[in-house]
Amino acid sequence: MVELEFREKTKALIDSLKSICATNGLGNSTGEFEIITQVFLYKFLNDKFAYEAKKIDEKIASAEKWEEALVEMSEEDLDMLQIQMGGDTARLKPHHFISHLFNQQDKPGFAELFDDTLMDIAISNNDVFAVMTDTGEKVQLFTRISENVTVSKRDAFCKAIINKLIEFSFERIFNQKFDFYATIFEYLIKDYNSNSGGKYAEYYTPHAVARIMAAILVPEDQQGTVRNVSCYDPSAGSGTLLMNVAHAIGENRCSIYTQDISKKSSNLLRLNLILNNLVHSIPNVIEGNTLWHPHHKENGDLRKFDYIVSNPPFKLDFSDFRDELDSKENKERFFAGIPKIKAKAKDKMEIYQLFLQHIIYSLKPGGKAAVVLPTGFITAQSGIDKKIRQYLVDNKMLAGVVSMPSNIFATTGTNVSILFIDDSNKDQVVLVDASNLGQKVKEGKNQKTVLTPVEEQQIIDAFNNKWTEEDFSVAVSYDEITAKNYSLSAGQYFEVKIEYADITAEHFLEKMQGFSSNLDSLFKQSRELEVEIKKQLAGLKYE
Repeated sequence: MVELEFREKTKALIDSLKSICATNGLGNSTGEFEIITQVFLYKFLNDKFAYEAKKIDEKIASAEKWEEALVEMSEEDLDMLQIQMGGDTARLKPHHFISHLFNQQDKPGFAELFDDTLMDIAISNNDVFAVMTDTGEKVQLFTRISENVTVSKRDAFCKAIINKLIEFSFERIFNQKFDFYATIFEYLIKDYNSNSGGKYAEYYTPHAVARIMAAILVPEDQQGTVRNVSCYDPSAGSGTLLMNVAHAIGENRCSIYTQDISKKSSNLLRLNLILNNLVHSIPNVIEGNTLWHPHHKENGDLRKFDYIVSNPPFKLDFSDFRDELDSKENKERFFAGIPKIKAKAKDKMEIYQLFLQHIIYSLKPGGKAAVVLPTGFITAQSGIDKKIRQYLVDNKMLAGVVSMPSNIFATTGTNVSILFIDDSNKDQVVLVDASNLGQKVKEGKNQKTVLTPVEEQQIIDAFNNKWTEEDFSVAVSYDEITAKNYSLSAGQYFEVKIEYADITAEHFLEKMQGFSSNLDSLFKQSRELEVEIKKQLAGLKYE
């Protein structure tokens, strides 16, 4: 009941912030995205600080107004309190609190005070909460959000925001599990994490796909036993895949590493990490071009990871840096080759082939990976796709494939499959054809296929148990895959059944006589037509 109440209150807060932006001419703008996400984050950090402070200090917990109890503390006591809170709570001072700004809202120049407060918080927490670019530049938590509004409206704009933030506190919800935050995060970004026609379009990976990937990479019987592992996504987007894997492993048992070329995606990912108790991984979030300038290295070489998940772009123009990738130092990383530039279709180049090779190269010995790919990848008869499949089979590092229903992504009609890599799997490979599962629903102007929880579990159980189910799943050997020209399509391995029916000799004779009679009738009609056609032809005259 508490979770439902706070979910509705949080959605109402987000809606009210969007309404304030719309009133000030910022509806559906880049500025609105920055304002909504940053203000929400400020609210979250403020209430998280209060929650942690009350857990540690009884005087703060019992005070009528916790902020006043903190104001009375010495600077030394405040520093000690912050140390006890741990690294996932932002370092705040009394003048950073929402209540302090609320009490200052009628003073002249309130917008400047509001912006200065956010910037001071950002600077004070730069070492933990800043995202880094591949050139070493730090991207702070906050920007001066009032600058998105005309000067005459700034004070009123910031006053409207602070009055919404004071209305309720998140404190009572901080002991909830991540599913609460997953719902809120999706609602928070639903208008911003979509294909907006830009050069780098982010697609929100459906939760069903993310859950299936996590449950196969980290089976239920292994959850709680995996420790001190690294999880990587080279095209992380807003982090849906990583969040699910981290929760399966345990947030305190793994470290997240990411890279994404999109600034917007990196900011969303940082927010997602904060909401999901993974603040310790924020320094590993890199904004930059993974293929051209992979950032994460160890002892001078590209870092290797225990778990890798990715939903890479399927089609994207990389002609600007294609020649740089085709170099001697990249021969081992791009072992199957680099797609050729299509002069008339630069936006249709198979960039996923590069990401997949990078993922295979970045996997630790014994590591596991799950990658969303176009279904055409699993059956291609030649080219880079086949070379990659052959590499996985010949090196016995393939776990299997799940072919998903069409339109599992509402934003693209491309059929997708999930490729599972497991460097420790030297036995059978599981192929699942889930294309007939799910129900069609409308999502805006698009049609989407939605899997039920039962169907999700059906896929997970068949894969993890290596079950063979008629027309659904099959477990095959590496030799069988080689014999099928490295095809990973489940349908090619399903048993073909011929059904036999017992009939009597009399029934058999009756059927044969029926066939013979039908043929005699057809032959008679054919002869009659032949005579008629010849008759008609003989009657034709030239004029």
